[in-house]
Amino acid sequence: MTFRPFITYLFCVVTSILSVAQTKKSITTEKISEPITIDANLNEDAWKNVSIASDFIMFDPDNGRPIDVKKKTEVKILYDDQAIYISALLYDDEPSKIMREITERDDFGSSDTFGIYINGYNDGQQDFRFFVTAAGGQVDCLATEQLGEDYSWNAIWESKVKITEFGWAVEMKIPYAALRFSNETQQTWGLNFVREIRRDRQTYTWTHVDSKIGAVIPQAGILNGIQNIKTPTRLFLIPYASFYLNGSEHQKAKGEFKGGLDIKYGINDAFTLDAILVPDFGQTKFDNVVLNLGPFEQQFNENRPFFTEGTDLFSKGDLLYSRRIGQTPNFYPDLAENESIKDYPSAINLLNALKVSGRDKSGMGIGFLNAITEKTSARVENEADGSQREVIVSPLTNYNVTVFDQRFNQNSSVTFINTNVTRNGSYRDANVTGLLFDLNNKTNKYNLEGALKSSSIRDVENSNGVNASLFLAEKSGNFRHSLGAEYISKDFDNNDLGINFKTNYYSVSGNSNYRILNPNKTFNAFRINLNSYFEFYTPTNQIQSSNFNVNMSATTKKNHYYGGGINFNPFKNYDYYEPRTANRYFVNPETLGGFLNFSSNYNNKFALDLSPYMTHVLNENRYESGIEISPRYRFNDAFAMVYSFDFARQQNDVGFIDRDADEIIFARRNRNTFTNSITSKFSISSEMNFNLSVRHYWSLAENNQINTLNSDGSLAPNTTYTGNKNSNFSSWNLDLSYSWWFAPGSQMSILYRNNAATFDRTINKNFNSNFSNLFNDNLSHVLSFSVRYFIDYNQAKNWIKKG
Repeated sequence: MTFRPFITYLFCVVTSILSVAQTKKSITTEKISEPITIDANLNEDAWKNVSIASDFIMFDPDNGRPIDVKKKTEVKILYDDQAIYISALLYDDEPSKIMREITERDDFGSSDTFGIYINGYNDGQQDFRFFVTAAGGQVDCLATEQLGEDYSWNAIWESKVKITEFGWAVEMKIPYAALRFSNETQQTWGLNFVREIRRDRQTYTWTHVDSKIGAVIPQAGILNGIQNIKTPTRLFLIPYASFYLNGSEHQKAKGEFKGGLDIKYGINDAFTLDAILVPDFGQTKFDNVVLNLGPFEQQFNENRPFFTEGTDLFSKGDLLYSRRIGQTPNFYPDLAENESIKDYPSAINLLNALKVSGRDKSGMGIGFLNAITEKTSARVENEADGSQREVIVSPLTNYNVTVFDQRFNQNSSVTFINTNVTRNGSYRDANVTGLLFDLNNKTNKYNLEGALKSSSIRDVENSNGVNASLFLAEKSGNFRHSLGAEYISKDFDNNDLGINFKTNYYSVSGNSNYRILNPNKTFNAFRINLNSYFEFYTPTNQIQSSNFNVNMSATTKKNHYYGGGINFNPFKNYDYYEPRTANRYFVNPETLGGFLNFSSNYNNKFALDLSPYMTHVLNENRYESGIEISPRYRFNDAFAMVYSFDFARQQNDVGFIDRDADEIIFARRNRNTFTNSITSKFSISSEMNFNLSVRHYWSLAENNQINTLNSDGSLAPNTTYTGNKNSNFSSWNLDLSYSWWFAPGSQMSILYRNNAATFDRTINKNFNSNFSNLFNDNLSHVLSFSVRYFIDYNQAKNWIKKG
């Protein structure tokens, strides 16, 4: 062969290789007329002659390596007018080693997994993801590049698995009601399949997802062949009934019945209406309340399903803190000299709520959420004559969130969001508006995102404020970097429906990090980060918060995790929040601290999490240290238990305790906090589970030295203050539940709950004594029974016809 023909040949080969590398995988499905039984036997004739998706590629840890032929995976897809059907044969040369821990819904556990990613618009923006574990468990989520995976979203679909002599088999039925897509005659969907071999901690995908690229969804393959489908009406009714038996040491057991209805209606193939009438959240998880000595409220997780499921649109801009809806009343009545509060409500009843959400083919996402809470009053008593009066502490209130989110170029978006709180009568009203953008170049290497938000408060005194931010990032390759800035004006206030602790500052931040993209001789994964953050109080340009941080994380070849870092604050910080008085500040000295993290491989029956840390206030005898130890043991595939012990100590901590005339009183205090918790599960099957959750929390803060805060932010000894502001707080929570998903979307649950809490100013350092006092005449009990039944309008229509 001469030189020129050789060059021509080489050019053709390279061009061919590049062409193949740049072409997305595709698979074509076929329509069926005969029903498919979801039993994992795959014995219907329709499965025999349909295209096969195979040749999976490793995503993690060794990105790009083809799957071992002994672990080959073959997937097929069929469809009809109601759903798509997926079958998968997952070969394994050692079937006895397939991990299959039984877990409840949305918990992968220690189990092999197969999943499908579906993007009905093929726009590289959002996946509907469905997973099945080798134990038969179901996991589903919504996924976006901006917000990651949202496992609070749940759909109704069917699946079965079967362990075989060659590995395991999966069969799935995903109704169109669980997806979003256009109404075009010819459908083209984004598609990928994923398989995790748990014992090796290896994840494979059908279409190669290059970890060098900072986005997963745009790298999906293509599903062709779905056409001329006539999707059924998407209308689902979920009536429910509950019974609660409440009692305590001082109160005779009292029963209460509740009932209500959830509605899900598909306005069209893109948008869905969710509504709850007479809601019941009595079986939601308890809050992990702590002794809060700081200037800001404690933020709690949202545990109510309506406000957690499918709320990705409403979380845009961090303007929604849904716990505001139905929270403890935030108005306190004005009392006369001889009056006192006799009965103050702990929460506000939610009358009803609805949300509309979805996204059309053009990439326009629309979200609308509205909730109404009832008028709530406190009872005030006149101590002189014993008369009582009702005082409104929360008027009838309407909460509203509206979102328009336009996606374009597969990986970018512009968002408009508005939150509004309107209270009946002459009470405070609030309105917050945000304009957001998230822009990525075509290769997802560079990202520019920012926001401009404004708040408007109508109260005794009106106020308006702004919040602006801008961030630039390089997010692909081994080395990645980001830089950002934010400004919040003094009067920016989104706390009526959101949560925000600080205002009147500007900040700059930066990050540089390095990671390996493929395993080396020592690590499966390794990453090191350098972070910096500076926050300045706007009126004076003083530093109110700063930090340099270096941290690393690594996963070894045996899949043990190690992490650690150093935090250094080299400047005095001017804290304008701890004094609880406008324009006053406390000067915090420089600090140096560090932390370590260790987590052993959860595949082992016994695993351990360990996290010690320490921070030293330089040039002072002031320390904060702690450790969390959490062993876990999986007795078998059905029974597992996790114990967690968390100890924290603050030596010579400094903080606000009181106001005395014109003086701001601070104290140097020692604080110890102990948290013991146990979580355990026993799973009869993936549909039937027992769960136990226990938490005991004890925190005490003893004031050793009383000080007055000087105008320059320093402290001076105070010898006249005599108040007792020590704190001793304990709480106990126990939940024991049984849950049975007796039909798709239908659940019966039984919950026994007891809880107690005590607070006093007397310091008692004896653990046993404090623990005993917590239960003395203080324990309350709740036994509840709840049934929810899922009704598909189309099935109900057939029932009526047959009747």
